[in-house]
Amino acid sequence: MPPIQFLVERRESGKTVADVLRRRFQLTWSQAKRLVERGHVRVAGQLTRAPEQRVKTGNRMWVAAGAIEKPPAEGDAKPKKAKKAAPPPTKPAAPREKKPPAPVNAITLEIVYSDDAIAVVNKPAGLTTSRSAEEKAEFGRGKKYLPTTLAELLPAALGAPNKPVFAVHRLDRDTTGLIVFARTPPAARHLTSQFRKRSVDRRYLAVTRGVPPEGRIESQLVADRGDGRRGSGDEGERAVTHVRVMERLGAFALVECKLDTGRTHQVRIHLGEAGTPLCGERIYDRPLHGAPLPDDSQAARPLLHAFRLGIEHPDGDDFMGWEADPPADFSAVVANLRSEASKTAE
Repeated sequence: MPPIQFLVERRESGKTVADVLRRRFQLTWSQAKRLVERGHVRVAGQLTRAPEQRVKTGNRMWVAAGAIEKPPAEGDAKPKKAKKAAPPPTKPAAPREKKPPAPVNAITLEIVYSDDAIAVVNKPAGLTTSRSAEEKAEFGRGKKYLPTTLAELLPAALGAPNKPVFAVHRLDRDTTGLIVFARTPPAARHLTSQFRKRSVDRRYLAVTRGVPPEGRIESQLVADRGDGRRGSGDEGERAVTHVRVMERLGAFALVECKLDTGRTHQVRIHLGEAGTPLCGERIYDRPLHGAPLPDDSQAARPLLHAFRLGIEHPDGDDFMGWEADPPADFSAVVANLRSEASKTAE
């Protein structure tokens, strides 16, 4: 069976990879996301594992052979063979027992701080922060079949399962580290105001391929830089990142990034466009229309960790700050790169 190939049509331009696959092949949202995340899809000749990557008119999409069954074109459907009549049963068939839905994998949340107004969590990798407005509008009640988000898990972990929390900023699904949620509408408004005024202290640790230039990176971020990926353009949202190299690890580096703004994928884009993408990065790891840069780090995900968070508390405006160490997989890659760099230097 050959792979499935097709060109993105004008009506599909700007949609995500998962959305295009879902609509073309009558998949569920979760089926389309798994198809991409498991490495069965290429866009414009490049493998993608990012369901949220956006496509543009004329992009050639490729789906691995056997990954999905291509629906037949109109008029091509093969006639169904007549089924043989089944012999009458000797006794009434017992009713099928309905199986309960599979339990959601238990996820232990590390709550760093909580009170009546806010909750600060050390987010693990692989967990989406909250449901997007697009998903809410598209799936409605069907959203219960989508992967559980951090915002949905947190109320029960706080001992108040019927009291929702409010997301005021987000971390990417594979980004780890500190994130704050509001527990009341007034607290949400207060925190949102701080993020808009850029008074929040947000700092990330990143492991990069190569050593990035230190200092301020500023650009205008657009939804499509010309190859279906977000990136810098002539017009867009202003994004500012301050970069400091903390440790050189041979051909890699441990880097601190301080954010003045919080645009989608900002750190990943800025470091990638500097020619030093994150270890484990699969989207912002190449120049415009270029090939991916080599990655010998063995990182299984983009190595980005929100290690410091500082805010004014909504009740009283006292400044509060927290720090969190990187998770085990992050630290293991750093330790391995440090060891390899030491051997090379000997």
